Amino acid sequence: MKVTPIVTLLFFAAILFSCKDKKEPEADPNAKICITDSMEQIIHIDSASSGNIENALKLSGEISFSDSKVVKVFPFSSGKVMEVKVSQGDKVNKGQVLATIKSVEVAGNYSDLSTAENDYNISKRQLDNEASLYKNGIASEREYSEAKENYSKAATAVQKLKEQISINGGGHTNIGGSYVITAPIAGYVVEKKINAGAFIRADNTENMFTIGDISEVWVWANVYETDITKVKEGYTANVTTLAYPDKIFTGIIDKVSQILDPETKVMKIRVRLKNDNLQLKPEMFANITVLNKEGQDAISIPATAIVSENGNNYVVLYRGKCDLKVQQVELLKISGDKAYLKSGLQAGEKVISANQILLYRALTEK
Repeated sequence: MKVTPIVTLLFFAAILFSCKDKKEPEADPNAKICITDSMEQIIHIDSASSGNIENALKLSGEISFSDSKVVKVFPFSSGKVMEVKVSQGDKVNKGQVLATIKSVEVAGNYSDLSTAENDYNISKRQLDNEASLYKNGIASEREYSEAKENYSKAATAVQKLKEQISINGGGHTNIGGSYVITAPIAGYVVEKKINAGAFIRADNTENMFTIGDISEVWVWANVYETDITKVKEGYTANVTTLAYPDKIFTGIIDKVSQILDPETKVMKIRVRLKNDNLQLKPEMFANITVLNKEGQDAISIPATAIVSENGNNYVVLYRGKCDLKVQQVELLKISGDKAYLKSGLQAGEKVISANQILLYRALTEK
């Protein structure tokens, strides 16, 4: 069949007019934006609260042992180090052997004790003999008294030497003159200053080991003169480290120095931290944020809830899964992880503080 040009023209005209008659669907301006079940898993809802403004002060410092949980271990007497059973960094239990030392002094004490015990046994037999003679009227009272005095002296000499051995060997000695050094507390070997074969002089004043318990640590921070009024005992301090940048350790300032270092011109403060998981190690560098809660009252929300755009600040109000609203707020300040507001919210109102940008875009582009 042959199609004429006129028929073709009429065919395309029909198509054109039919297309014009079809209307594209329009967005419903009244449609609600709702939080889906999957989105609910990635957002976080927080309530606005009223309270004192926290003035955060950023400081630097380092972690150290708690002095109350560190013990230095000294030798009991001179001698030669026969064996060292631990290395620096080792974990030790209370009473665990750290080293064995062969001591001439301890050996001499045992020799003197042997002699003293012989004298004691002799004086005891003499006393028993004189007591029997005195009772039967054969020995005089003076002879009996002398025997009692000799026995008392011998007993005192034995007791003195036993105490001396106990002191010189820390209660862990043997007759050959060796004694062992044990850990006085459970913790870690912080310092180790002796090795097998070394000789400990009688005039030695240096410790052999330092044992530290790090279940609680101190953080010493430097405070410049301009910030002295911003720290007080009892203030909360948040501590972060290079090793755990995303983890915040919370402690309390329990000591504030009253003097400035003459060279650095800084004042020292001490933060006490629990370290139950032993993550914090002495000598770690630390960033400290001191929270001062003595300021004025204000409404606060998590700082992550703020959406900034075109110089203004907004939050996504949450009243229900399908009842969401973009609310403009006026910031007073951001301190740490909190944003303080001049206006825009009331205490108790709920805001979305994680991944709210997705809902913000949907609400503002609606």
